[in-house]
Amino acid sequence: MQIEFVDFVAGAKKAAGIAVVIDVFRAFTTACYCVQQGAARILAVGDSDQALAYRNTLPETVLLGERFGKCLPGFDFGNSPSEISEVNLQGKTVVHTTHAGTQGLVNAIRADRVFTGALVNAAATVRTIKALEPRQVTLVRMGLNANEASDEDWLCADYLAALLRGETIAHQDIYQQLRGSPYAARFFDDAQPWSPAADFECCLDIDRFDFALQANPMPDGACELTLCSPQGDL
Repeated sequence: MQIEFVDFVAGAKKAAGIAVVIDVFRAFTTACYCVQQGAARILAVGDSDQALAYRNTLPETVLLGERFGKCLPGFDFGNSPSEISEVNLQGKTVVHTTHAGTQGLVNAIRADRVFTGALVNAAATVRTIKALEPRQVTLVRMGLNANEASDEDWLCADYLAALLRGETIAHQDIYQQLRGSPYAARFFDDAQPWSPAADFECCLDIDRFDFALQANPMPDGACELTLCSPQGDL
């Protein structure tokens, strides 16, 4: 198995084989919590206007969206996994757009399959990928605002690569590195209430979820996230 590391939207566009688009803080952590809270569908969208338009065409729609970490105007929620963990999403269609993560998903058009990447379901994602016996896996690190390398996405990529190779990295080592990272400082800054400390704990609950999320392209350019396991779709 060949493992390649690429970055940002440009990297997503050239990702080949099986791509894992990584956004730990917070897009693809939040997506997993949406599953936990019972969302019937999750649509990942690049453009905020397209996300808003879904409210007029899909019933029972909940809009999640952020730019520079802050909730978008007209949206129901921002991009906070701790907030979503307290919301009943049973039967709802979640439409999700973020500054980095969802941009990577909708641009990974060359890959054979695309999965979301986060620490909360990393091991399950790797088990799902290994069952497919791919020749190539491309790890797409989206970083901060899709244009700056960030510790959490780089560490997640290293963790995924280690698991793909049959190696191990201690969860506590990842936690400690990120707890002291400047890229986690927002969660402990009272001047940034849109990034609560509880979100850090949600994002660092490593391997909490036993499912992978595959991004399936839609005709309008969005992606629908579906649950997968090594045994197939759930």
